[in-house]
Amino acid sequence: MSYVGRFAPSPSGPLHFGSLVAALGSYFQAKSQQGQWLVRIEDLDPPREMAGASDLILETLEAYHLYWDGEVIYQSQRHDFYQDQIDQWLSSKEAYFCQCTRKQIKQSGGFYLGTCRNTAITSNEPCSVRFTVPQAIDHFFDLKYGRIEIPKSLADEDFIIKRRDGLYAYNLAVVLDDIDQSVTEVVRGADLIEPTGRQINLYHAMKQPEVSYLHLPLALDANGNKLSKQNHAPALDNQAPVAALLAAMSFLGFTIDAHIANAKIDEIISWGCQNWSLKNLPNTMANTANF
Repeated sequence: MSYVGRFAPSPSGPLHFGSLVAALGSYFQAKSQQGQWLVRIEDLDPPREMAGASDLILETLEAYHLYWDGEVIYQSQRHDFYQDQIDQWLSSKEAYFCQCTRKQIKQSGGFYLGTCRNTAITSNEPCSVRFTVPQAIDHFFDLKYGRIEIPKSLADEDFIIKRRDGLYAYNLAVVLDDIDQSVTEVVRGADLIEPTGRQINLYHAMKQPEVSYLHLPLALDANGNKLSKQNHAPALDNQAPVAALLAAMSFLGFTIDAHIANAKIDEIISWGCQNWSLKNLPNTMANTANF
């Protein structure tokens, strides 16, 4: 099967240095294997989105010469696709309606105990939809870090695929879209390790081969916090991309010599594709960003 990778940012703000690390890692991994690199906008949560962020994200990728293959997919345009699968699972009893609130779950120890699994709750009542976990996925294999264990409490928990407010859950949408787009490998930040077992369960439920996974080290600020939109990480400069590009490549383990440091952006990207190696990635799951 030919390689298909993707970069799937959420439009809650402009891309920052941590976003660039994830975009570059997924791009280099795909292009080093003569594969496709897709871009998908994960606009599932309107209250958290910033007006104009989707367009700004695409403009930033173009400014950094990270050109995607095919058309950009927007999750906000795929609600019917997600609902059809949920309806199938509700019909087959692989999913069920749940009325439990976050406060109730917190009072029961912080983990959902399957309270509503065998009840007759209908969609006419305020509720979420949970996927029935048939078998706990307690580990998976990462291309860089090897076997990664998943805490039993997370592995066992029936998880939400549609929220009480009607919004579709990340775990559901990302798996359905990756299958639909024939994605073969997911390259993303190490902050997304935790839901991997849940996503593998959905692959199994759909009788689809799971993708391979590569998690990249997280970029931290000087105080040890993850660079993120929530932590007010500064936006990338679209007018002067080279400095951030070289810094992100160094973060990913490249040794930047003078020839590359003084090259044009197209040459830098091409060199990165040719010299990308998982062996050079840092062994730690998080590092301070020197940018």
